[in-house]
Amino acid sequence: MPINRISLIAVAASLAATAALAQDLPETTINVVGNLSITTQSQQLEQPFWNEGIAEASGGRITANFRPWNEMGLKGPEVFGLLADGVMNIATAQLGHHSGAAPINDGHDLAGLSATFDEFRKATDAFFPALQQYYRDELGLHLISLQSYQSQIMYCRDELGGLEDLEGKRIRSSGASQADFINHFGGSGVDVAFGEVQQALEQGVIDCAITGTLGGYTARWYEAARHLYTLPVNFGAGATVANAAWWDGLDPAVQEFLTKEITDLSEEMWALNREENDIGIACNTDGPCPLGEPAGMALIEPTEADIAAKREALLNAVLPGWVERCGDVCKTEFNENLAEVTGLTID
Repeated sequence: MPINRISLIAVAASLAATAALAQDLPETTINVVGNLSITTQSQQLEQPFWNEGIAEASGGRITANFRPWNEMGLKGPEVFGLLADGVMNIATAQLGHHSGAAPINDGHDLAGLSATFDEFRKATDAFFPALQQYYRDELGLHLISLQSYQSQIMYCRDELGGLEDLEGKRIRSSGASQADFINHFGGSGVDVAFGEVQQALEQGVIDCAITGTLGGYTARWYEAARHLYTLPVNFGAGATVANAAWWDGLDPAVQEFLTKEITDLSEEMWALNREENDIGIACNTDGPCPLGEPAGMALIEPTEADIAAKREALLNAVLPGWVERCGDVCKTEFNENLAEVTGLTID
């Protein structure tokens, strides 16, 4: 039998199995809060998935009421607390926003920990079991999947020669880990909601702001910040999480179905963010940009000295600050889950 015919038979069998599974699913409606609506990740993947894809994949048995958190008037850090209170069933949000309430959220995406997407993915996969158990035991949540954003870089109003020039500057950060990193170089980490950053940059309230390579372009930060410093501080870890009590009350077939579909969605997010990392830098600088006109920001690339200083900040400021906030649980989970993939242990 020709190989392509075998493949077609296999695909047909898989679709038939999926259809059979969908017929067995009890009707379920899910209240979902999604991530920041202006991101391409939300527009191209998350919104179509919840508004149409989940119903199509389930044969209409599972539907969702979906809204991004910023369209609900939220700023980000409240999302998982509201989820635990049962205000929604499932939510996707950035973990850095939740590191104040639960410092363990910074664990696999500490500022300075990963230099590349590959390193960050290894750290993510290694830390998933520990984070999932912590969410269950301490937060009343069920962790379904972990995602990435693009590398988190700095958009600055004025010229920046490198990390040594952060001294005295006020820099928008998302999460305590980023703030520890900035403070190590004599800057001040400032908590500013994403939607307020452009105005804060324009008015000089802050000197720089950290976000993903493409996120700052779509938010038009380049209108006030004319210098793009491309050293990856970290990667903006995200998570899709369910209220544990609600999740436990679902039919097992629905749990299995949602786990598979959301995991597949997360893989698409990983792939998109890898692709968009370089696109974001090109769009912010001289192009080419598939999303619009290049912003013409000045490109500042890290030096070898910056890369060495980043590592030194991780060891001497970021890791100690994280353990001080989080305690022995974080030290233990890091050493048991991340030591092998990062080459680091915490004494």
